[in-house]
Amino acid sequence: MWRVKSLDAILATAQKKTLHRSLGPVQLTLLGIGGVIGTGIFVLTAEAAQKAGPGMLMSFVIAGAVSACAAFCYAELASMVPVSGSSYTYTYAVLGELMAWLVGWALVLEYAVAASAVSVGWSGYIVGLLAHLPDPIIIPPELAAGPYAGGVVNLLAVLIALVITALLVIGTRESATVNACLVAVKLVALGAFIWLALPVMTVENFHPFAPLGTTGIIAAAASIFFGYVGFDAVSTAAEETRNPQRNLPIGLMASLGICTVIYLLVAAGAIGSYGAQPVYGPGGEVLEPGSAMIADVCASYATQPLVCSREALAHVLRSINHPLVGNLLGLAAGIALPTVILMMIFGQTRIFFVMSRDGLLPEFLSRVHPRFRTPHVVTWITGVAVAIGAAFFPVGRLADYSNSGTLFGFAVVSLSVLVLRRTQPDRKRPFRAPMIWFFAPLAVIGCTVLFFFLPWQAKLLFPIWSAIGLVFYFAYGYRHSHVGRGRDKVPDVELPGPIAD
Repeated sequence: MWRVKSLDAILATAQKKTLHRSLGPVQLTLLGIGGVIGTGIFVLTAEAAQKAGPGMLMSFVIAGAVSACAAFCYAELASMVPVSGSSYTYTYAVLGELMAWLVGWALVLEYAVAASAVSVGWSGYIVGLLAHLPDPIIIPPELAAGPYAGGVVNLLAVLIALVITALLVIGTRESATVNACLVAVKLVALGAFIWLALPVMTVENFHPFAPLGTTGIIAAAASIFFGYVGFDAVSTAAEETRNPQRNLPIGLMASLGICTVIYLLVAAGAIGSYGAQPVYGPGGEVLEPGSAMIADVCASYATQPLVCSREALAHVLRSINHPLVGNLLGLAAGIALPTVILMMIFGQTRIFFVMSRDGLLPEFLSRVHPRFRTPHVVTWITGVAVAIGAAFFPVGRLADYSNSGTLFGFAVVSLSVLVLRRTQPDRKRPFRAPMIWFFAPLAVIGCTVLFFFLPWQAKLLFPIWSAIGLVFYFAYGYRHSHVGRGRDKVPDVELPGPIAD
């Protein structure tokens, strides 16, 4: 179970496929921005404010710094091994099959649960937008949230998840252009928010800066980390990239850098123009974001604080006398957030495909639809699971669940870079990450610290999820592994066209 798949075998396998290499640095950067900018900034701003208050500015810096350290590691590995599979593939080549399986299984938690979280975030903006129309359309509270937040089922979140799944089954060959257009919509919307919010900032809104102390800031960083999930999706497009040794590092670092600057400006605008202090229970206790208790407290406010809003940025603009722009921002979120859901579900199916190609998952997951030429079986399995998560859980809880898998994957990739530097020092590295002996350990430490600041439910879920994965591995993958059978050069599996083909 510690057997590795050599880098040469991985590269040889990838070369046998005929995927069209059409992505350049600009498209990869847009792909990364499209995957990163989503629920993290549009929705989780309120969640972060409840945990850290104005100190969430530091939370964004911490989460961005940890992500940047991991991005250096991803960039080096992606340039060396420009194939699909992301951190799963890298781990298989360096740390062995068992660790690769655990990473691949954690990516299921990352992508699928993240798609559920974005679906819930989208629902919040649509519910708010419909309620602010000239002729308001009010979605019953029972159908606007799951049981944890005082509802029954989040119907709109279920619908968007299933619609995106159906689109992925039908095909997404024109999605590069669509993605670029919708990224532009998100950037224009956030640019309008920054333009209107920053000029009306007041210093008073930043005090107290850290009402819940350093612990609150780090806990918010652990949740906000979700806002950076998605830049690693750039590496899943490695086999569709022109000159991947050069363009992949550019796409990874540029998308992360641009998103971090945008996040800080948006957070500063929200705090300075409207305020971002947490709310407390009747006894002065700190309330958990997204809970039924905080919903009850928020219902008692005549003017809702930022932490009470499910459409935080639109709520801020309406509150600072820009209701039309606030509604347009809500519309932009409603139009653009589904692209993030699409990216997450697509990334999930790609990981499943690569694991199936290695024999670790059953071959039926690789079945391609006879008409649409898409992996309809695994796409529907993933889509239904995403819809179930979106139906019953709040966005903050889903984000924390997703983060537990993401932090593990980032830490393992960072460790893999160090191991590879030691075991194969002479292998060609088209992009050689600077100061890797500083940044990689820092990424591992940062991911570990943020993991332990996640809510206890997320920390408990990850080992349970990993244990379930180990059962599947030893029941099927261990015996059917192509590497275990001595078949390093696995048979060709026709993958569907890339999302940005």
